[in-house]
Amino acid sequence: MYFKGRTVFVLLLMTMVASVLVTLTIGDQVFWPANGKQASLSAASASEGAGLSRKEESKINAVLGLIETKYFKDIDRDELVDGAVRGMMESLDDPYSVYMEEDVAKQFSESIEGSFSGIGAEVTLEKGKVVVVAPIKGSPAERAGLLAKDIVLSVNGDKLDGLTLNDAVAKIRGPKGTKAKLRIERVGNTQPIDLILVRDDIDVETVYANLRSDGVGVIEIRQFSLNTADRFKEELAKLEKQGMKGLVIDVRNDPGGVLPVVVEIAQQFIPKGETIVQVEDRDGHRDKTESQGGGKTYPIAVLMNKGSASASEILAGALQERAKAVLVGETSYGKGTVQVSYNKTLGDGSLVKMTIAKWLTPDGNWIHQKGIKPTVEVQPPKLYTVARLTLKDTLRKDMLGEQVRNAQVMLTGLGYATQRDDGYFNASTEQSVKNFQSNTGLPVTGEIDAKTAVALEQAVVKWIKDEKNDKQLLEAIQAVSRK
Repeated sequence: MYFKGRTVFVLLLMTMVASVLVTLTIGDQVFWPANGKQASLSAASASEGAGLSRKEESKINAVLGLIETKYFKDIDRDELVDGAVRGMMESLDDPYSVYMEEDVAKQFSESIEGSFSGIGAEVTLEKGKVVVVAPIKGSPAERAGLLAKDIVLSVNGDKLDGLTLNDAVAKIRGPKGTKAKLRIERVGNTQPIDLILVRDDIDVETVYANLRSDGVGVIEIRQFSLNTADRFKEELAKLEKQGMKGLVIDVRNDPGGVLPVVVEIAQQFIPKGETIVQVEDRDGHRDKTESQGGGKTYPIAVLMNKGSASASEILAGALQERAKAVLVGETSYGKGTVQVSYNKTLGDGSLVKMTIAKWLTPDGNWIHQKGIKPTVEVQPPKLYTVARLTLKDTLRKDMLGEQVRNAQVMLTGLGYATQRDDGYFNASTEQSVKNFQSNTGLPVTGEIDAKTAVALEQAVVKWIKDEKNDKQLLEAIQAVSRK
């Protein structure tokens, strides 16, 4: 499509006053407010601008004209326009305010619906670095050992430093079955970690529930997609019909999602008329969302970790302050801003998502970049956070490095004490490897080759899946039972 310079820039700016969707998540999800207050507020604020002044139009047209007539090679006008809009959004210096071209906007819609292909991790941009918010449970990212707060340095050898978030995400995502080799910087590790992931379709199911023999129900929410509230209600009704005595809501590594969904879930536990969440605009005006529910009589615990973000934090804060819920686990991620998506205004399938407000807990607490502290703090076992093995060479005695350290953590966690976990392959580590190999039917060499590494990984996965090893979950269950 071809427009004269002045026309295209004026159209791009002036059409951003309609078709407003309010968003609240790190994962670019969309929500429609229960009442019209937020939408009308956002549309009004967007229309306050008077558009480009003559001086601004003249400046933009002058640059456009120079590029079209003087630049040393031909340019794609559409790319130039995209770059101009992207530049405006980047100048806000806000990782949650972005411009999405058509292909990225399509992925945006897929993630709202809870169905997409990729590695299954939410990421954001902090100080120019791509930072993991949370791996989605059951995803290739989680299986490979990617953690919240990890920094992704490169993908398949391509460095991400200096890229926009959209460009970085485009490199991370890809078709099902393709490989992504991520180089990761992690706090506590002196050297970068290499993780190899196989991209896959991400599970669209977001709610899993079960009733334990002690009468405590556990509902796990993996993200807040459009159908999550309905699924939560279904599972909660089943548990209550079976005589549930207490409930644990597990939002560990849940990166967030759709606001009306978390409101609909929270109000089932919060008395009618009580505040669930507050939204504050730049002028300090607050809009409160009040519960239409009736509350529950049984005790509730919310299980969270540093990968619990956005909508997960709204749920945790609301239930803690208005439903007397106990929070168990780790301090949450700390994402307390609200975004608006203008999804049909640019006319070509692209969209602009922009931060327009911050959200606060019922008591008025802003948790941005701080997170919510648990009532009962429980750190996960080291096996939950250890990086998976990506061997280039067989590990043997007297070697030193992060791969050796990771293997030592795995062996010790599985009951094969190595007496050290500093990355030096000592005699004790060698003996631990021999013991593991003997018990798993492998050749007893004391060295970690590819087969031993695979067996070690499988043993770790089996250990993690065993509920009796989940210290955080067990503490949450105990917290409910004590009530």
